[in-house]
Amino acid sequence: MPVRIESLYIIYFTLFTTMGRAFEYRKARKMKRWGQMAKTFTRIGKDIVMAVKSGGPDPDSNGRLRAIIQNAKAANMPKENVDRAIKKASSKEQEDYKEIVYEAYAPHGIALVIETATDNHNRTVANVRSYLNKLGGSLGTQGMLDFMFDRKSVFRITAEGIDQEELELELIDVGGDEVEFDEEAGQYVIYGEFTAFGSIQKFLEEKGYEIKQAEFERIPNDYKELTDEEVADVEKLIERIEEDDDVQMVYHNMK
Repeated sequence: MPVRIESLYIIYFTLFTTMGRAFEYRKARKMKRWGQMAKTFTRIGKDIVMAVKSGGPDPDSNGRLRAIIQNAKAANMPKENVDRAIKKASSKEQEDYKEIVYEAYAPHGIALVIETATDNHNRTVANVRSYLNKLGGSLGTQGMLDFMFDRKSVFRITAEGIDQEELELELIDVGGDEVEFDEEAGQYVIYGEFTAFGSIQKFLEEKGYEIKQAEFERIPNDYKELTDEEVADVEKLIERIEEDDDVQMVYHNMK
């Protein structure tokens, strides 16, 4: 039975429209991934500047810089980018960044701790306040959320060949609190006191454990559960704040 020309047209039109939508979807996902990667590299670059300014450009004598370089490697940041950031941070022309933490509430009573690294405090606070005001949040006073978050040193190491119980016992003497196994990544996640970062790092390095990531985190003491619609409101605000170049990290207590 012959196929009508009109039917062929409809088939081709549907096929190419579907392919076009799929292409646009893949393109949008790729652009978002590139944007997230660029943001990560910017954050690491600022971390490098602050580490070099406070402890010098030699990773062997600057434990914080050594940890940031490990994080850069885990984030697939090219080595030449890292070397360039260290060199730039060592020059007199490089402005220093100041770490400033803002505490706020998002819609539906969700607590936010916003870590920034900025060379212009007035610009940063104005931007953060603007995002909060437009999307249903409010800026608070420094220290008002201290009781809601614990600041911890967090390390990730390759789990292969390491006994978890033995590792936990050894870490007690250097300020380690807890060890969790991340089955998906095949890694142990080590939590320790904020002030124990250096001692834990030294212990892991001396033991020859492969450190995949090392950083500070703010971990909520309690979580608040929201509806899907309320979660969307909070996520919209967090995403907007995270887009700001001065913002390093946003923590919240949303479940």
